[in-house]
Amino acid sequence: MSGHWIPTSGEDGLDVVRVEVFAPVASFRDPMFPGLTRCLPVPPPSSLRGLLAAAAGTPMEPVALGYSAAAAGAGIDAETYHPIAADGSNPAVRGRVRAIKGGTTLKDRPFLTHLNVTAWIPGPDGDRLARALRRPVWPLRLGRSQDLLYVRSIHRTRLQPSDEANVGHAVAAPGGHSAGSASTVRLAETVSADRSVTVYGDFLWSPTPVGRCPVRGAWHDEGQAVWLHGGHR
Repeated sequence: MSGHWIPTSGEDGLDVVRVEVFAPVASFRDPMFPGLTRCLPVPPPSSLRGLLAAAAGTPMEPVALGYSAAAAGAGIDAETYHPIAADGSNPAVRGRVRAIKGGTTLKDRPFLTHLNVTAWIPGPDGDRLARALRRPVWPLRLGRSQDLLYVRSIHRTRLQPSDEANVGHAVAAPGGHSAGSASTVRLAETVSADRSVTVYGDFLWSPTPVGRCPVRGAWHDEGQAVWLHGGHR
């Protein structure tokens, strides 16, 4: 899945569907820190592809997409875990286990608030998934199972190749720009339907919006830089 749709010489544009979604609360656990509940600052591509799969009612949607994401704030929730003993000594009753050693556990769960995501999906996949998002098969969630979202808008637009654009909070390809506020984040790109295989990739993202600057391997949508990740051309 790792790879990016880089504009080719002489290319005059690319038709895409632009989708804007909003989640009041969302949480994306960082799998690079096992045993801890560290929250990623942006949704990984795998979460967005999972959202699209829920809308379409399909096991997976390994489509190409570009996106920009930013949250207005963050917080820490307290979650209760009810691990079930492997030997059956502390069985769950109505979804709960007794609060003994090795039983109920309370953990902190960081989360993001007022998360805005704009995604760009090219080609026929964009049109197909736009229809699915208007009439989703399953509830639309982003992050945990209780993190519902709503779709703000769905529009067709056309991306143009770009060597200078407003980066904002776009999730860029490595080396896509040189803004000092940006750092590399390692994110899950896809998760197999049986969850046995996860493909990771490196991306560039800035917590503060980046203005107009030189960009590499990018497109733009009305001046907004877009990097397309994954999929096949």
